[in-house]
Amino acid sequence: MATGTLTRPPDAPDAPDTGSRPRPSKWIWAWLYAGVFAVAALLLTVVGYLGAGVTSGHVDWLELLTEAAWSPASSLYGGLAMIYGTAVVCALALVIAVPVSWGAAVALSEYLPPRLARPLRMCVELLAAVPSIVYGLIGIMVIRPVIARIADVPGGDSLAAAGIVLAVMITPTIVAVSVDALAAVPDRVREAAYSLGLTRREVVRSAVLPLTRSGMRAAVLLGLARALGEAIAVFLVVGRADGRLPTSFGEFLDSLSHPGQTLTTKLAGPEPVLAGTSGPHFAALCGLGLVLLALVAAMTVWGTRGRTRGAATERPAKSHGTARMRLQRDRLVRTLRLGALVLPSVLLVGMLALLVTRGSSAFNPSFWITPATGASGGGVRDQIIGTVLLIATTGILALPLGFGAGVLIGVHASERTARILQNVTVVLGGAPTILLGLAGFVILSTTMGWGRSWLAGAIVLVPVVVPVIALTTSTRVRSIPPELTESVMSLGLTRAQYVRSVVVPYTWPATITGLLLGLARAAGETAPLLFTATVFFGAPSVPGGIVDSPVQALPTHIFTLSQDSGDPQAVTQAWGSAMVLVLITAVLLSAAVALRNRFEGERWTT
Repeated sequence: MATGTLTRPPDAPDAPDTGSRPRPSKWIWAWLYAGVFAVAALLLTVVGYLGAGVTSGHVDWLELLTEAAWSPASSLYGGLAMIYGTAVVCALALVIAVPVSWGAAVALSEYLPPRLARPLRMCVELLAAVPSIVYGLIGIMVIRPVIARIADVPGGDSLAAAGIVLAVMITPTIVAVSVDALAAVPDRVREAAYSLGLTRREVVRSAVLPLTRSGMRAAVLLGLARALGEAIAVFLVVGRADGRLPTSFGEFLDSLSHPGQTLTTKLAGPEPVLAGTSGPHFAALCGLGLVLLALVAAMTVWGTRGRTRGAATERPAKSHGTARMRLQRDRLVRTLRLGALVLPSVLLVGMLALLVTRGSSAFNPSFWITPATGASGGGVRDQIIGTVLLIATTGILALPLGFGAGVLIGVHASERTARILQNVTVVLGGAPTILLGLAGFVILSTTMGWGRSWLAGAIVLVPVVVPVIALTTSTRVRSIPPELTESVMSLGLTRAQYVRSVVVPYTWPATITGLLLGLARAAGETAPLLFTATVFFGAPSVPGGIVDSPVQALPTHIFTLSQDSGDPQAVTQAWGSAMVLVLITAVLLSAAVALRNRFEGERWTT
C-alpha cells in the first residue's frame, strides 16, 4: 500500500486559516436553553393552573381524600370514591396486562430468532398506535355487551369494562420496556448458564430475570402512569357514577360490574366547565387534578429510575440440579410464554378486522372528500382538514422546542442536571392530557379570550409532542461515538460550533422520527381538543382567524358519535371515522419506521 506524507500547501500561512472554520454560533445556546425553558414552562403552567385553582376557593383536603360523597349542590366535595375507582380500574388493568406482557416480552427476547421477533414485536407495539378514542369505541361496541351478558347488568358500563380497555392500552408499553431490559443482559450470562446444563426456562429464571427485575418493574410503573392519565377511553365505558364506595367484600365484587367514577373521568366531564374559574367547586376539581398529576409524576419518575438502574449488576446463574420433569416443565413454560405473545398479536388482528369490517366506509373515496351532513350523515372531509391543520401546527411549534431541549440534555448538561431535565421531560410527557385541556381552556380560551380556537388546540397538543422529540433526540446525542467528538474538538471548534456542525446533522433523522411518533400520538388525542378547539358541526373547513375560530376534528367527532350508540347510522359513521383516523396514524408511524430504517439501519422498535 502506498504511503505519503501530508505537506502544507506552498501558500498556506504559518497560522491556521481561521476563515475556513465554521462561523461563530452563539445563537445555538439561546435556542437550546429556549427548548429546555419551554419544557419546564409547559409543566409549570399545568401545575400553576392547578395551584391557582386550588387557591381560588377553600379546599378541605381531609374531606377530599377521605369522604366519598360528591355533591356540589350540598357543598360536599369528597373524592375518595373517585380515588377508589381509579385504583380498581388500574389494578384490574395491571392484573390482566402484566402477566401477558411479561410473557410476551420473554418470548420475544429469549425464545424467538430475531427475524421473527422484530416483526412480531412491531405488531404488538402497533397497538400503541391505535388512538385512545378508538379503544373507547371498541369498548362500547364489544366489551360493554360482554360485561352486560356475563354480569346480567343493563348497558355494561362498569369498572371492569374500563379495566379491560386499559389493559389492552398499556400492554404495548410494558412489552416494549421489558424487551429493552431483557436485551440489556449480556449474552455471556446466558452462555454461562447454559454451560451448567440448565434448560431454557431455568436460564431465564436464574440468570436473566434477576438482572432485569428493575427494568421490568419500571415497565409496569410506566404502564401504570399511562393508565392513570387516560381519560376518554375510560370515560366512554366506566358509567361515571359518583359516590359509589363499597363497604364489604361482597359489595366490592358487585361494584366491579357496575358504573363507577375515576379521577380522569370526573375531570373530563362537564363539571370543569360548569364550575367556572373560581370558588370551592372549581378548587376541589383542581385539587383532584393535583392528586392525579402527583400520582402520574411519581409513577413516571419511579419507573424511569428503575429502568436506568436495570441490568446495572450481574448475578451468577443458580443451578437447580436435576429436578424431576425438567424438560416437561420447560416445554410447558415455553408454550405459555409463546401463547402470551400470540394473545396481543391476535388482539391486534381482531381489532384491525373489526375496524375494516365496521369501518368499510373509510375505503370509499367519497367518504374522505364529502362534508358531514346532519347529525351522522355524509363524510369526514372537514374533520380530516381540521385534524391535519392541528397536527401540522403542533409539529411546527413543537419541533424546535423539543429538538433544542433534547440536544441540551444530551450535550451540555452535567450528568445530574441531565437526569433532572430528563425526569421533568418524562413527567411532562406523562401528564394527563385532560389537565392540558383544562389549563388551555382557562388560560387561552377564557382568560385570553380566544374561545374555541384551532391555535389553542395546537398549543395544548405541544406538550404531548415535545417530550417525545426531546427524549428521542437526547438518546441519539448520547450515541455519538466518542472518537468523533474528540476528533472534532481537537480541531479547535467551540461547543456551539460542534453542536451546529456535528450534533445537528447526526441527530436530525432521530428527531424527525420522534416528531412523527409524537404527532401520531397527538393525532388521536381527544380530551384537550374538547375544551379548546373543536365543535361537532358548524365550523368552516378552514378557519378564518384565531379568536373564536374552531375546527372539526376526527377524535372529537368519533367521541360525539360514539355516545349515541343507539343510532345505527351514528355507529357506522363513528367506525368509518375511526378507520380514517387509524390510517392517518399508521401513515405517520410508517414514515417514522422508514426513516429510522433508512438512517440507522434498524427498526425504531428495536
